[in-house]
Amino acid sequence: MKASIQKFGLPRAAAASCIWLLAGCAVGPDFVPPAAPRQAGYTEQPLAAQTAAAPVAGGEAQRFMLGQDIPQQWWTLFHSAALNALIEDALKHNPNLQAAQAALRVAQENVLAQQGAYYPSVNANFTSARQKEATASVASSAASGASLFNLHTAQVTVSYTADVFGGNGRQVESLQAESDSQRFQWEAAKLSLTANVVAAAVQEASLRAQIAALGTIVLSLQQQLSLLRHQLFAGAIAEANVVGQQATLAQTKALLPPLKKQLAQQRDLLAALAGRFPSDAGAEKFDLSMLNLPQELPLTLPSNLVAQRPDVRAAEEQLHAASAQIGVAKANMLPQFTLSGGGGGMATEIGQIFNSGNGFWNLAAGLTQPVFAGGMLLHRKRAAEAAYDEAAAQYRSTVISAFQNVADTLEALQYDADAVQEAVAAERAIALSLAIAKRQVELGDSSNLALLTAEQAYQQSLIILVQAQASRYADTAALFQALGGGWWNRGVAGADENRSH
Repeated sequence: MKASIQKFGLPRAAAASCIWLLAGCAVGPDFVPPAAPRQAGYTEQPLAAQTAAAPVAGGEAQRFMLGQDIPQQWWTLFHSAALNALIEDALKHNPNLQAAQAALRVAQENVLAQQGAYYPSVNANFTSARQKEATASVASSAASGASLFNLHTAQVTVSYTADVFGGNGRQVESLQAESDSQRFQWEAAKLSLTANVVAAAVQEASLRAQIAALGTIVLSLQQQLSLLRHQLFAGAIAEANVVGQQATLAQTKALLPPLKKQLAQQRDLLAALAGRFPSDAGAEKFDLSMLNLPQELPLTLPSNLVAQRPDVRAAEEQLHAASAQIGVAKANMLPQFTLSGGGGGMATEIGQIFNSGNGFWNLAAGLTQPVFAGGMLLHRKRAAEAAYDEAAAQYRSTVISAFQNVADTLEALQYDADAVQEAVAAERAIALSLAIAKRQVELGDSSNLALLTAEQAYQQSLIILVQAQASRYADTAALFQALGGGWWNRGVAGADENRSH
């Protein structure tokens, strides 16, 4: 381009001015990503290197591996083929995830559409009309002098608005940031989906174990009631003992329907997460024995968390988009330069449109400077600046919530381990008591009633243990979600992968 300008004798200064004009000079501000927080840790008190341990499956100590990266398919650390298959199915068929993917495509296409404003627009037009002109005092516009004639016009017009002050560039920048934000929202949707599937599977496993233990308690109470009725018939006890046992049995049986309802709803939830109708629920049935507790937990450095949490990244891109909109508002207050031209032909016969003498052309250049708009442009700029302040506050809130989320799960895991440890101790003690009761019955030193009572206590301790184990599994999944889920280890993420579906 520089050589072409010099060929026509323009001085170097003029050439430089033309290049500057065509390249544009974007008005600010230029976006600067917020600095990462300087927090040294997540929790108020120093984090222990590992959690408490208990001598039972799912009770192993969990070690926090500071700085270790998170695998993209973090759920495979639970070593459950059924869980892996269900999550894979959910990632393919969940409609909410498909909607987020479509929203990403919308955002990407909007960026490409706005980039089209960098180029001239070219339009072709053809009109054909039949008209009659007055002949009394006005000469005919037709070369033949006829007052009634056909007129055919074909033309091509070209127009171009130079992005001198970068208004369109800032608009493209804003839309690109919106697209990136949507990409991170898509990542967040996938992370939320996988975490919800794991949590629902753990809850289903917990409910199945609780229902089984409660069913054993109900059976024990029924046997106990039968023994009491025999003793009442023999005159060995009062009727109040039987009535009390009946009440206990009824109260215990009343606990079963709510648990079964929860189990049915968890099954419905798992089907919905996988993009199925409840009537099409899969064959997967989860039990805690099917899941292995991850013993090494990767722990992202606090300084890296904001780069790995998709919700934080989405908020940062929203801040970027708001920053670019300030530039758009400023550019709208500055002159707009336009170039236009056209050419074509006109004739009373279609075949003569492009004949010599029937052609026409035009060239025009324009400059528009807003002078007065009732304060509209000024207030739009101030609104853009306020929107930036809003986005900045929302970003800080998202970052604080992210750190709180990680701290909550880390503390939960430590207390979960303590709860499992105590539950195991209680279960072992009550199991010993049950064994003694069985021995006493065998030796004739105790009644069956005492044995049934010990059996009920043992089943209650199992329910408490199952609940503690389930909380630990669920909070482990919550930690992977809180740390961002490892989406950055998938390789090519976002737009390229999105277009492949």
